[in-house]
Amino acid sequence: MDKAETALLALRMRDWVSQAGAHIRHHIHDPLHVQTKSSRKDLVTNLDKQTEWDLIAAIRTEYPQAQIMGEEGSGDHVTDLKGLVFFVDPIDGTMNFVKQKYNFAIMIGAYIDGAPHVGVILNVMRQELYWGGPQLGVFKNETPIKAVSPLSLADGLFGINSGMLAYDRYHSHQLFKTSAGMRILGSAGIEYIQLLEGRQVAYLSHLAPWDVAAGRVMAETLGMSVSRLDGHPLDMLSSGDVLIATAPTVADIRAIALDQPR
Repeated sequence: MDKAETALLALRMRDWVSQAGAHIRHHIHDPLHVQTKSSRKDLVTNLDKQTEWDLIAAIRTEYPQAQIMGEEGSGDHVTDLKGLVFFVDPIDGTMNFVKQKYNFAIMIGAYIDGAPHVGVILNVMRQELYWGGPQLGVFKNETPIKAVSPLSLADGLFGINSGMLAYDRYHSHQLFKTSAGMRILGSAGIEYIQLLEGRQVAYLSHLAPWDVAAGRVMAETLGMSVSRLDGHPLDMLSSGDVLIATAPTVADIRAIALDQPR
């Protein structure tokens, strides 16, 4: 896509998630039908499913040839990344949505032949929209976001998956002691926003493609590293342990988490 086509794609994606967010806010206090997926802490609601259906319908109207991977299974069975591929997370942080009515996001990432192209993340309750890509730059609503300061782990806050911290995976207790502090927010989208805003220097979690896709586009555009914890490139067709961090922080984290020399 040329820049004009990419700008139109971004405009459409922004409109789709904004409409979806407005619908969720309108129905935020309606009775929910809540189900479990892999465990009692892995939830899905009727609004998750409805939001995904609506987003996929909107995508298919404008980009009928695109492939779509959706968290709740309403999209395609994507086995390759050829052409235009959308990754849809209708409500990222469903437990927060159910229990708090806050701290959850809607995310869409668009990739072309496997390359990050456009990402959008909506903080639904704050109505803050983060969007952009390598051709466009990164924005909060209409305000450009500059590259974040390259702080070290000792100087910054570190977001992490709660299970990793609880069970000391990757020496996370030592990571906690080395960092300025840890934060557990329960939503990859909200964690990504902290990184884009420069409020945190790293985020480590086990993420699915729809969790990582939108934020990866913007984080990499701003110069951050997004990879498997061991440094291998992401496989956007499978889940894995993902590290998103400012450049100076990556070596600090790997030295502790993987017992690697700096």
